[in-house]
Amino acid sequence: MPHQKRTARGVLGGLLGLVGLSAAAGILVTAAVTPALAISGMGASNTIKVFNSLPDFLEITPLMEKSTVYVYDTDGKTPVQLAQFYDQNRQEVQWDQISQFFKDAAVAKEDNRYYEHGGVDIIGTSRAVVSNALGQNVQGGSSITQQYVKNTLVQRCVSDAESVEEGEKCATAYTTADGSDGMARKLKEMRYAIGLEKKYSKDEILRGYLNIAHFGGVTYGVESASQYYFGVSAKDANLVQAATIISMVTNPNTLRIDRPDSETNGAANGYAETLAARNVTLAAMHTYGKITDEQYNEAKEAPIEPRITEPQAGCEPSGGAAFFCDYVINEIKNSPAFGENPADRLNLLKRGGLDIYTTLDMTVQHAAEESIYGKMPTSIDGMNVAAAAVTVQPGTGRILAMSQSKKFSTSQTGGDFTQVNYNTDKDYGGSSGFQAGSSWKLFTLVNWLENGNSVNASVNGLKRSFQMYDSCGFGGGTWDPKNAGEGGYKGGNMTVRAATERSVNTAYAAMASQLDLCEISKTAEALGAHRADGKPLQTNNSSILGTNEVSPLTMATAYAAIANGGVLCTPVAIDKIVDPEGTELAKPESTCSQAIDEGIAATAAYALQGVMTRGTGTASNPYEAPILGKTGTADEYRHTWIVDSTTKVTTAVWVGNVEGFTRLNRTVIKGTNGGQLRHAISRPIMDAAINKYGGDAFPAPDPDLTKVVTRAISDVSGMSVQEATAQLEASGFDVNVADGEVPSSVEAGRVARSDPAGGGRATLGSTITLYVSNGQGVAVPDVIGDEPGDAKQELEGAGFAVAVDGSCTADDARVTSQNPGGNTDGEPASTVSIGCG
Repeated sequence: MPHQKRTARGVLGGLLGLVGLSAAAGILVTAAVTPALAISGMGASNTIKVFNSLPDFLEITPLMEKSTVYVYDTDGKTPVQLAQFYDQNRQEVQWDQISQFFKDAAVAKEDNRYYEHGGVDIIGTSRAVVSNALGQNVQGGSSITQQYVKNTLVQRCVSDAESVEEGEKCATAYTTADGSDGMARKLKEMRYAIGLEKKYSKDEILRGYLNIAHFGGVTYGVESASQYYFGVSAKDANLVQAATIISMVTNPNTLRIDRPDSETNGAANGYAETLAARNVTLAAMHTYGKITDEQYNEAKEAPIEPRITEPQAGCEPSGGAAFFCDYVINEIKNSPAFGENPADRLNLLKRGGLDIYTTLDMTVQHAAEESIYGKMPTSIDGMNVAAAAVTVQPGTGRILAMSQSKKFSTSQTGGDFTQVNYNTDKDYGGSSGFQAGSSWKLFTLVNWLENGNSVNASVNGLKRSFQMYDSCGFGGGTWDPKNAGEGGYKGGNMTVRAATERSVNTAYAAMASQLDLCEISKTAEALGAHRADGKPLQTNNSSILGTNEVSPLTMATAYAAIANGGVLCTPVAIDKIVDPEGTELAKPESTCSQAIDEGIAATAAYALQGVMTRGTGTASNPYEAPILGKTGTADEYRHTWIVDSTTKVTTAVWVGNVEGFTRLNRTVIKGTNGGQLRHAISRPIMDAAINKYGGDAFPAPDPDLTKVVTRAISDVSGMSVQEATAQLEASGFDVNVADGEVPSSVEAGRVARSDPAGGGRATLGSTITLYVSNGQGVAVPDVIGDEPGDAKQELEGAGFAVAVDGSCTADDARVTSQNPGGNTDGEPASTVSIGCG
């Protein structure tokens, strides 16, 4: 920075400041404080010793500056301010970013000999020290360099404080010290001031002063003061504006001009106190040749006309992205990268002058906001329901969109507002979560595959009791689940793939009965699933149907891992953080790991694609790219979900009850059935996301996990039901025992026959039905090949009635068919039909 030409007296002052506190420096101090010595009783030599013992190097630490959170505009390149955070509203600026009016006003009013002395103004300091020695309040007279030192020390005091209140207390104690404490403060400031002028030029010190000075309330530095009071930058401030702002430094909170209702300094009296102080500043500028007669005469007649421009502080001004903003703040608060504890991390945010660039994609975000706001009101009389949607990027964990139906506010109350982020966990500003419903079936499906089972294996979805096992010890035992809908879908044999597409609870119960509930929970944890309240996942029987309360972000992260070949990437909201010097800082990183086998992920994706093309998720499919997904309905439509994903983007949508119980499928919201709102919200979001990011074909499933496996059916006739069941289950079949008993010659209570019959083959996992004998059946003779008359006689002799087909009238006719067949059991006196060829 340029150095100004100094006068001879300035050279002498500079010399005194540079000789390193030798005798010359001591003489300077002695001269300044001599009038006080007679009162204080301290000798000159002692004064010099005290002064020389003080440190002369003051480390200029970074100023407390506001931090700014940015998103990139829809072009993906232009940063746009989302929010600001600060304890002190300050923006540090360079020398050429400050109007000359500010520089001239500060020098003329505060230290007209600034460019002549070496850091300490002897005349002004002498006057102040005498006042302090007499026990009066600390007086003015400090040079700009001394004021800069004082403000720097106050800033350090505030910055080191653990709270705003402690900082204010410390600053007040320092600035109001009087008597001997005030003299000690003055001596320390003088010593530091001389040291500063050894290291920095006059212009550098003046710039620092203009950036650190307090201008009322939380406004610090001429840049923020110019923007706040007049809506202009410090570079563009005119004479009247600059003089008005500089006049405030002597008593910032009294002379501030943002209180129009003040009786002593408000709009009604033209801000009289500040006007008088401003005109003193203008007079000083005129006296010392900084402005012309014409400028002075015109400026002193100008009224004070503030144009208060409130800074955008906190997340509330961020509109629909306010909940994402809040998530960013919580990410900072929870990350050790920003400090040892949450208080230190928030202090860094409010004081560190950080530029925080986030992951939010405004194209997808706008689509999410428009979709949610267009389909779900902020509040509805008589119910407390809401909607939330979050979109993440598989492979990076970057959060691309986050929106919900209610408005963000930390202060306003009522149904339209909340501070709770429904998209995330409690530790990140969220709720305690919502039951996931059938979207949780993903984890049973994956664990089924991890155990080597095929998605084309058959399971029996018949509504019945199941025996469950939980090695964690919380679930297990007999369980009687039901399917969605009144009375419950009765189910039957189906493949796992079909059960997934149709979301059949009893079929998934049949799958889980062959697995370990504890291991299913561990699979969920491997895919990043966890309760929103931070408690351990429940492993009770119903947990496989989604009774754990989770956040949409958790579910989106899990499904993104399936779309990403089994690689789980933890969610992140921050792309880059830069400090005031332009240095990029460490930030929370997404941790990516192979959560499940790639082939298992591909096979799960194969099954989940059917949900979106011919299953329960078709209403959410934008049909723009290959897509997988799963619906979820919990607690009789208290909560509804759709989580869907391409290889490039994943979106989770929740619509449900915040409090109370409204059955969504029995309500109509903005013309749409409440149970279908999730689809109406999700589809436009994914449409926008796919149009921007695209989506590739999913990898082919593992052939070993999609094959149709058949097994031979053992002949279990004559066995006890228990023996037959054990043998068939050991072969990989599910067993169902038909109600009642059937006529059979087999001993009563034992298995008469099975369907399919023994000796044939059936799909692995399919159901074999056993029929129990009543012991009263008669063996049906085998009459195939006999003459019709002989066959009739034999069957009647065995006790059966006979129905002879008309085809048996020819002389050479022979029996070619009979029903029931030969060697089967029939009920006595029942009819056997025969036919001839």
